[in-house]
Amino acid sequence: MSNASPGQQSRSAPSSQARSAPFLTRLRPARVASYLAQVGPPRGGGEPTESVAALHAHLAETQAPPTLTLAHNTGLAAALRHARYILSENVVTGFAFALFILIVLAALIGPYLLPYDPLASDTASALKAPSAAHWFGTDQLGRDVFSRVVVATRLDFLIAVTSVALVFLMGGLAGVAAGFLGGWTDRVVGRIADTIMAFPLFVLAMGIVAALGNTVENVVLATAIVNFPLYARVARAEANVRREAGFVLAARLSGNGEMRILLAQVLPNIMPIMVVQMSLTMGYAILNAAGLSFIGLGVRPPTAEWGIMVAEGAVFMVSGEWWIALFPGAALMVAVFCFNLLGDGLRDIVDPQRRT
Repeated sequence: MSNASPGQQSRSAPSSQARSAPFLTRLRPARVASYLAQVGPPRGGGEPTESVAALHAHLAETQAPPTLTLAHNTGLAAALRHARYILSENVVTGFAFALFILIVLAALIGPYLLPYDPLASDTASALKAPSAAHWFGTDQLGRDVFSRVVVATRLDFLIAVTSVALVFLMGGLAGVAAGFLGGWTDRVVGRIADTIMAFPLFVLAMGIVAALGNTVENVVLATAIVNFPLYARVARAEANVRREAGFVLAARLSGNGEMRILLAQVLPNIMPIMVVQMSLTMGYAILNAAGLSFIGLGVRPPTAEWGIMVAEGAVFMVSGEWWIALFPGAALMVAVFCFNLLGDGLRDIVDPQRRT
């Protein structure tokens, strides 16, 4: 029997548990479970010893599901908190993101909610000023301008997204390979970019579309080609900085090949700056497509497109029918303005030096 009083035993128990706590934290849950399975229940149905009870408690704690408080320490949660801070503190950035959501909704579901057919002609209602029946008025053929502006949002947005995705695949990947691999790859990509930059970009786009035909696919291709040098140079510079980084050397020492390191290590690390570049290029892609359509080298009438509508409405500006060109031009300006502000906001979100 122990001569210690109950008070002394109660005081000694926490101290023994405190001494065993660091040891328990070093144990892996799998080993604890394996040991408890070998020990089994106490013989005779008695209570388990103090050490076995402590192991059971430690195993229950380590195998407990993660709580919501732990989720706040993850990188994704921190990025979301920073993005929410940027949007709440910067009113202009929040406005740009709200405007972007509005443009996306107009492109996706807008054509299904139109009050009129954008291609239906009504000569009796031609050149009507904006009113309750026709919010943006009608054009020279009696077509509803508001319906045509909304339908054109989908086409111009599709051209911008497709051309930016294509130029990222061409210029972004070529630039990353040039900056990381160097040698003849760097020289070839550099000469291609220099050749494209030797021409005025819009004139080069005009030549490509005139040679291949004025279709939506060729407009997308021309827009991607004229933006190739910009993506290639940005990606090359970022990859060249990271080619000797510590994580690249560690991946190389682990036995990974150069192509695997390029795609799995370097490319994800330059994606933030490339996402910002893609947002900024979206505005130029819309302007380029509208410019080609304005001079007759883009999308063909009667397809609803902002550049075509501005070109058709410019003829009637002198006679006073200002709404035919004003509203498509305003939609074009708002879209380009939105993507430029969106690029600035994305830069604030993904730039680590701007983290608060």
